[in-house]
Amino acid sequence: MIDVPTLVEQAREGRPRAVARLISLVEGASPQLREVMAALAPLSGKAYVVGLTGSPGVGKSTSTSALVTAYRRLGKRVGVLAVDPSSPFSGGALLGDRVRMQEHATDPEVFIRSMATRGHLGGLAWSAPQAIRVLDAAGCDVILVETVGVGQSEVEIAAQADTTVVLLAPGMGDGIQAAKAGILEIGDVYVVNKADRDGADATARELNHMLGLGEARQAGDWRPPIVKTVAAKQEGIDEVVEALEKHLAWMAGNGELAARRVRRAAQEVEAIAVTALRQRFGDVHGDKHLDALARRVADGELDPYAAADQLIAAVTG
Repeated sequence: MIDVPTLVEQAREGRPRAVARLISLVEGASPQLREVMAALAPLSGKAYVVGLTGSPGVGKSTSTSALVTAYRRLGKRVGVLAVDPSSPFSGGALLGDRVRMQEHATDPEVFIRSMATRGHLGGLAWSAPQAIRVLDAAGCDVILVETVGVGQSEVEIAAQADTTVVLLAPGMGDGIQAAKAGILEIGDVYVVNKADRDGADATARELNHMLGLGEARQAGDWRPPIVKTVAAKQEGIDEVVEALEKHLAWMAGNGELAARRVRRAAQEVEAIAVTALRQRFGDVHGDKHLDALARRVADGELDPYAAADQLIAAVTG
């Protein structure tokens, strides 16, 4: 058995090995996960969580690395969760994001972890909320969560982050993608990366127009800014950080930050409860009670909704 209190104390001191072991316990759904989460609960809630999403190829990893550099210049401890697609062979992360962030590998104030989606839709690993809590408790001031880049289902990041950054790039059809992917609703800050390419200004104008079309804002509401960057050259990144800090201050000033974190906690609790129920339901496959109900439905003696009610009562009773 792992000595959880000692491991948590070492993580609070910023020891990378302890942080890595805690996240491994999370990813592996360890039997000690409840003990870990109970120990971390009073230590979390201080970090600023920023989600980065966008279509594949827009430069999410490069932008994340550039933001790490900018925040380190400000003296912030930074955690990065780079959610990679899963290997079809091992189920592990392909680690492409970590390769791109190699320049930060020797910085003790930066913790980078690649996580596999393991088939989970929505652009995030199922264990991301718990991993965010580990980095939060480990003293990270800013946690950057970079999604897998799966396109339209990535909107889940909005539920996990305080601020969601949507990245686009010129010449990739991102304007149309933005309209149909629903990312116009989730973005708090929009970044047109690779702005040294032809079409960057047109992409920014189109995005601004589309944001205007969907507006139904009241006085004092947040108007998502559009920032142009060349992340590979660190150009425009300070402006992105400035936009993020403004959004954080706006949320803190009107109660939106607390409201978002309560919603995030509610979704996490719901996901854990649903997972537990699903496991209990999984145990009824081939169960005599289920078979008996199925026969009655097949024979027309019972409707499927009534049968489902009886099964739920049997499982949860």
